[in-house]
Amino acid sequence: MKRLISSSLTIFITFCLLVATDRRAWGYVDPGSGLIALQTFASVGAAYAYVIRRRIRTFFSRKEKASAEVRPTTAEARDPSELA
Repeated sequence: MKRLISSSLTIFITFCLLVATDRRAWGYVDPGSGLIALQTFASVGAAYAYVIRRRIRTFFSRKEKASAEVRPTTAEARDPSELA
């Protein structure tokens, strides 16, 4: 059993090293691509900050609603002047 675990671990580590090593890239990356990525991260960060700010603001600005005046219905009214 130890041999199976050891060999499985060896194969897994070898596979990870093969995937993680650098290879030559023959593609072309436009210099402006970094600015597009930066703009994407900045816009996501700004949207996140806006949403969090609104949630914090609404959390602290909640006011307890005043209890509404309850008027008796026709069946509960004792005096006709109490009816609205």
